[in-house]
Amino acid sequence: MENSWSHLELLRNVPLQITAELGRCKMLVRDILSLGAGSVVELDRLAGGPVDVLINDKLVARGEVVAVDENFGVRITEVLEARRPSDTHG
Repeated sequence: MENSWSHLELLRNVPLQITAELGRCKMLVRDILSLGAGSVVELDRLAGGPVDVLINDKLVARGEVVAVDENFGVRITEVLEARRPSDTHG
């Protein structure tokens, strides 16, 4: 059997999109059009709650928002267990 790391080596330079999601909400177009500087959009999460970390739109981890110098980042606090496609059918 070949070393599984050699297969991973082929993927090292594949770009992935990582998204940190603070929360979601639904709004009517008229409400969105009325947003301006200083407007507050209420999300479906509590302040200070966990942030979802998605890779290519798939939830893979949760974390907390942190300040890094003048930027924001996410500290991973939980990595979700990967499920194989066959695990989802019973």
